[in-house]
Amino acid sequence: QVQVVESGGGRVLPGGSLRLSCVASGSIFRVNDMGWYRQTSENQRELVATVSRGGAINYSDSVKGRFIATRNNAENTVSLQMDMLKPEDTAVYLCNAKVLSSWDSRTAETYWGKGVLVTVSS
Repeated sequence: QVQVVESGGGRVLPGGSLRLSCVASGSIFRVNDMGWYRQTSENQRELVATVSRGGAINYSDSVKGRFIATRNNAENTVSLQMDMLKPEDTAVYLCNAKVLSSWDSRTAETYWGKGVLVTVSS
């Protein structure tokens, strides 16, 4: 069993900053892609940023230049620094990890955190 746990989130004024963190733990041999998605009040889930094990980062166009994702493979963590936040960034942010549970696993399994709320408003 694998657990994915986020921390951070909160309320901030437009133009402000927040930092989110995520850690995967449990039966893990290797984590492949790991990153962040978000879900708005319209219940539409969209990519924010993902990081491959090799360090390649895929950002949504809507956050490029404002958000930075970083990853630590040894600790199975990924963080998201969010700057110049806008009201439209308001959402539940969820951490995602694709996990190989053992050396002979045939495929990676996807795990999700429960999510943290980010609210950007005045």
